[in-house]
Formats: sequence, structure tokens, C-alpha cells
Amino acid sequence: MANLALYRKYRPRSFGEVIGQEHVVQTLKNALMHGMVSHAYLFCGPRGSGKTTLARLLAKTVNCENLGKDGLSAQAGEPCNRCSACQEINAGKAMDLVEIDAASNRGIDEIRELKEGIKFMPVKLKYKVFVVDEAHQLTKEAANALLKTLEEPPSHAIFILATTETHKMMGTIVSRCQRFDFRKLRLEEIVQRLGIVAKKENLEIEKSALELIALSSGGSFRDAESILDKVSTSAAGAPMKRITADQVKELLGLVDINLVTQLTQLLLEKKGREAMKFLSDTLEQGSDPHEFAKALVTHLRYAFLVKISPDLENVLLAGYTKEQKESMKKQTSLWEERDLQKAVELFLVAENKMKFSYIPQLPLELAIIETTERK
Repeated sequence: MANLALYRKYRPRSFGEVIGQEHVVQTLKNALMHGMVSHAYLFCGPRGSGKTTLARLLAKTVNCENLGKDGLSAQAGEPCNRCSACQEINAGKAMDLVEIDAASNRGIDEIRELKEGIKFMPVKLKYKVFVVDEAHQLTKEAANALLKTLEEPPSHAIFILATTETHKMMGTIVSRCQRFDFRKLRLEEIVQRLGIVAKKENLEIEKSALELIALSSGGSFRDAESILDKVSTSAAGAPMKRITADQVKELLGLVDINLVTQLTQLLLEKKGREAMKFLSDTLEQGSDPHEFAKALVTHLRYAFLVKISPDLENVLLAGYTKEQKESMKKQTSLWEERDLQKAVELFLVAENKMKFSYIPQLPLELAIIETTERK
């Protein structure tokens, strides 16, 4: 276990450990408790939101030898994690749980082989479960070959298709599956779960540092665990001490929000010369120009959205301190909505141009000049 990545080491082994997808979890548990499991499911949503995890949990629970016999399992719709079926799936050794990566097995030959395998009864488990990840990448011919099987599968087979791009799925396949839409995880959900993982790993880390990790994950708990893994590795061998937010910023190359706030204030006051010098000084001190540009665009976007709808403040500024929130509100109150919108557009264009610029900060400098010289 010591060599496993955190996202594998702490993969949920029961529905109760899954965070953020309560609507999906409750429906699946109801189906399991009342014997209403469908023959085909479609899990849609962003990466790292728990699609594959819930697919494996469904496969394990529907095959659990104690489901319907053990009082707790029968009532809660949870796998017992004690029977041989649960243990085989937990260990990744179950021959009747077939996982297919459609990104690399997307052709009709692979689907024909799958269809041949479906005909045979499960080797040991009650159901043979097929999990097709990135299902939208199946070729048209492969998807058509799979369609007939989804229409009339054998009673011992269950299909779970997972995709990050539902719009690329064939409508006929979508219509034959029970569809569940997964959402991005909220900051507080990720922070809470990361705190549990850090505690199990005996990792002393500030809550503000966990919040930075959560913000950097983009709503993906798998990405958050990978970042935490990186942070814990960097701290390995060092004297035991609490990992701080500043250490996480340095390790991940994150830009201090205070720096972005200061530049935003100079843009608001139309101080072009001072803004150019501030940018130059900040980059000379080691800030990555691309990361700084992304942080600036994000900050301006937040300011624009808070200007339009103040109710969004708690959601958008969850990672800001009280002082930073006050500074943001003060800036948005002084900035005209039209000018703020234009600033977002200018720096978004600049951030995109930086990828191809021989001098990375040049598009930023031009955006500063245009923003501060606008009447």
C-alpha cells in the first residue's frame, strides 16, 4: 500500500465514502435495495468526479454475497466488503468485472470480442459487469455494434458507460441507458475529504493549504489527491512540521492573490506606468508569467461576476481571506461594469497569445497599456 498513489489507496470502498454525488448514490442504493438494477447505465460528468469509482461500487454491491441476507447490507444498499466477491473486486482480481478503456480500444474488433465474451456466464460472480470508460471515443462502427447488445443483453450482464463528453455519444445508445449526470465537487467537499486523507497519512497541513490544493484541482478530487500526494512527497524526510499555504504555493507555482489584487488596483486607477513596473518586478522575483496571467484573468472574472451578481461572492471567493474579499468588493464597487468586462476580454486574449509569444509577458504589457489608456 505504501507505493500506491493516494487516489488509489483511498478509493471509496462503500457508497457512504463517496463525496459530492448524493443524487447518484441515493438512486443507485435504492435500485440495489429494491432489486431494480438496470442492465445499462451512462455516467456523465467531468474528470475526477467519481464516475469510475461509482461504477466499481455498483459492480461490487450488485455481486455482494450478503446483499439481501445481511441485515445492514440489505437495509443500506452497501457492499459488505467481507465476502469473497467484494474482496476480489477490492483487490482488482475479479474476472467478471471487465473494464475497457475506449480511448485505446475503440474499434469494432474490440467490441466484437466484447460481444463474444458477453455470451458466456460469469466465472464466479452473479453478474458480469462491463465498464466502458471514455465511451464517447468509440468509433461509429463500434458504437453501432454495441447498440444491439445494449438493447437485448443477457440477464447476467450489466453495462456501465462513462464519458466526459456526453454530446459525442450516439443518441440511440444514450436512450438505452439510465443516465446520471455527475457534477464538479465543491471546494468545501474536497477540503473535508483531503483533511481525512491527510490525517490518515499523518500529514500535518494547514487548512488554508488544503484550500489551495482544492482550488488548484478544478473540482476533481482525483487531481486534488494527486496534488496532496506531491505535497506529502516534498515534505518526506524533512523535520516533522506543519505544511503551510506558502509552501504549497511555492511547490505548485501558484500566484499570490495579493499580487494580483495590487495589479488590479493599479489598472482600476489607470496607472499604466506603475502597473508595468509592478508586473516587471513581480516576474523578476520568480513568478511564472503564464501562471500570473491565468491568476489575473481568474481574479478579473470573479470581480466581474461579483459586480453583476453579489450573491455569487461566497461561491466564487471561497478561497479568499476576509481581507481579500473586502478588497475585491471595494474594487468592484469603483469599477464600471463595461470597463471591467473589457478588461476581462483584453487579458483573456493576452493569456492566449502568451502561448505563442517569443516574449511571454509582452501580451500582458500590451493589455495593461490598452486597459489603462481607455477612456
